[in-house]
Amino acid sequence: MTASQASPPQAPAPFAGLAPDVVLDALAAVGFEGDGRLIQLNSFENRVYQVSLVDGTHVVTKFYRPARWTDEQIAEEHAFSQEALDAEIPVVAPLELRHTAAGPAASGTVRSCPAAPRTLAAYHGEAGHWRFAVWPRRAGRPAELEDPEVLTRMGACLGRLHAVGATRPFAHRHRMDLEADTRLALDELRQSQALPPDQSAAWEAIGTQVVARIRADCQRVPARSLRLHGDCHPGNLLWRDGPNLVDLDDSCTGPAVQDLWMLLSGEASAARQQLEALLEGYESFRPFDRRELALIDTLRLSRMVRHNAWVARRWGDPAFPRAYPDFGSSSYWAQQVSALRDQLAACIDD
Repeated sequence: MTASQASPPQAPAPFAGLAPDVVLDALAAVGFEGDGRLIQLNSFENRVYQVSLVDGTHVVTKFYRPARWTDEQIAEEHAFSQEALDAEIPVVAPLELRHTAAGPAASGTVRSCPAAPRTLAAYHGEAGHWRFAVWPRRAGRPAELEDPEVLTRMGACLGRLHAVGATRPFAHRHRMDLEADTRLALDELRQSQALPPDQSAAWEAIGTQVVARIRADCQRVPARSLRLHGDCHPGNLLWRDGPNLVDLDDSCTGPAVQDLWMLLSGEASAARQQLEALLEGYESFRPFDRRELALIDTLRLSRMVRHNAWVARRWGDPAFPRAYPDFGSSSYWAQQVSALRDQLAACIDD
């Protein structure tokens, strides 16, 4: 940032001590002996690595961001993945860990987490403290979401996932409340010092309008909540002989439409065609309340605000200043205010 930019407060970098030897030691302690080769994969929120094992196979391990989730919340993520896999839904679920008798004394100790002892472990050492899990590696390519057949198959996959998600509730994971979640994000931004003084009044004004719009839309549109993937965007979808859903890190309770809208793109007419293809597949396995479609623009509006609060919250992680170099500048926040005005205009009453 330049001297003219606001400066979000700094926090200790949560993954500063997570060196390759720590990752390999931790995996060895749960029965996955690496051959020394690992590749860091794209992930802002956690740290994710592809690791080559001595037996010639490969796994993917995720080291969870400290203090983001409780053990119980992660256990529910893992259990939901396994329920879906048991129902033959193409979800990548975590592997069972095989704790060895001796922990990696060279760098720290590893223990199982009581909430999910088969799939979740915790590393403790001088380098830091992290919970981690291991998944099978799934090869695949980006889904061609412009293809109606691909979208129909994706919709069928989500319909099946939601049929499992509707069978029982989460007890510990986040329950979506668009108004409350957006208010919290706005409060975090006020306290973060990320907003430059010359943009704070405009941001406050647009924030008030956003909350009012979200409140009105949520009161107007009924929506039944169920367990969801929660962050079903194209980056969490691999295509290999069909869809493969990965990364349920943001699984939550919310309306079914939350898992559909981020797959849409392009102009309004193209997005409507994409949506119809998704729903064709979805409704072949589960009814969809089409009144929820009126929440798509509202969900997008809330996500835009919450994204900015997320960046401010994570500013102490070195990955974020590199990815958002203009965050805190007057021009950045002017663009955000303009984008929210445009999105508010898209939220039209029925």
